[in-house]
Amino acid sequence: MILTYYIVATLLILAYVLGSIPSAVWIGKKYYGIDIREHGSKNAGTTNMLRVLGKRAAIPVFALDFLKGFVAVTIVDLVKYDDFFATAPNENWFYIMRFAALSCAVLGHIFPIFANFRGGKGVATLVGGVMAVNAPLVLLCLGVWLIVLMVTHYVSLASMTAGVFYPIFTLISPKVGHLPPFIIFSVIVAILLIFTHRKNIKRLREGTESKIYVWKSRKVREAQQHQAEAQQAEEQSLEEVVEELVDEFMEDNK
Repeated sequence: MILTYYIVATLLILAYVLGSIPSAVWIGKKYYGIDIREHGSKNAGTTNMLRVLGKRAAIPVFALDFLKGFVAVTIVDLVKYDDFFATAPNENWFYIMRFAALSCAVLGHIFPIFANFRGGKGVATLVGGVMAVNAPLVLLCLGVWLIVLMVTHYVSLASMTAGVFYPIFTLISPKVGHLPPFIIFSVIVAILLIFTHRKNIKRLREGTESKIYVWKSRKVREAQQHQAEAQQAEEQSLEEVVEELVDEFMEDNK
């Protein structure tokens, strides 16, 4: 039994370490000479890489982040060789282990030990891990994501919508809809996606969220990015002017 605990702890730590590989940060620094966390939305993820550096930078970042989640879940198959899990009365324990490993990988992506605990939102890593658990559900969510993205051009809104549909698809699935660990995890995924996108929700409500046009050229995206940064700088300048006026008013009335 002690060996079982040791194996489980080792696999969970390994999953966190895998998730902590900051692909966006490393690729941005090595090949483009920038820290992606200082540009655009300041998020170390695929969307910000696409927005700032284009498809050539975003595709490998997505692939590596996807693989982090996929591998973190796949290595849990090793526990099948442990007597405790091999003789378990049902498959719930196995799913719990898989979801625990995926959770560690996502936490590693959000709080990477190799990048001063400043990472991304963990969407690609989450997708990779869930794909390893049950691919059909991910494909359904991907369909929802694509439809929302094509209609609205908001990646954040597409991700949150797909996340909300995930527990719905889980409940109606004949394969996993009867497994409590899977249902609970799907609900946690939906909540986590909404929580990590809370800043995006604020920008969506204010109408300042950046849109992504995947099929547009890099020059068009760069122009849109410059426009968004200029608008942000203008808003910041206006806030500074207002603060100065308030300070002057307070000093005149002392």
